[in-house]
Amino acid sequence: MSKARPTVPTHHGYGEVRVSRYFTLYLAQIAWLALGLYLNAIAYWPSTCTPDNIIEAYGCSMRLPENGGWSEAALLTWMWATPILIALEISRRVGKSKD
Repeated sequence: MSKARPTVPTHHGYGEVRVSRYFTLYLAQIAWLALGLYLNAIAYWPSTCTPDNIIEAYGCSMRLPENGGWSEAALLTWMWATPILIALEISRRVGKSKD
């Protein structure tokens, strides 16, 4: 005799999005931005490179670890991870098929 198997979804992550998932997503995004603001507030930019805008900040970002502090290295990582995460989210939404 065979036992009835419970129905197991074959596509993980494609289920109905409930309010708790939106809340978690937005909370994580706010926390990520708050982390970036905090790191920017405590990090020391090299004296030869003090950016005035975001373009200059990315240009100077490779010099952040020169001070040897953890906050500068973390800010560098945060700065370069953020555009990658945004690109991944955009590609996930654009690549969604209409089933």
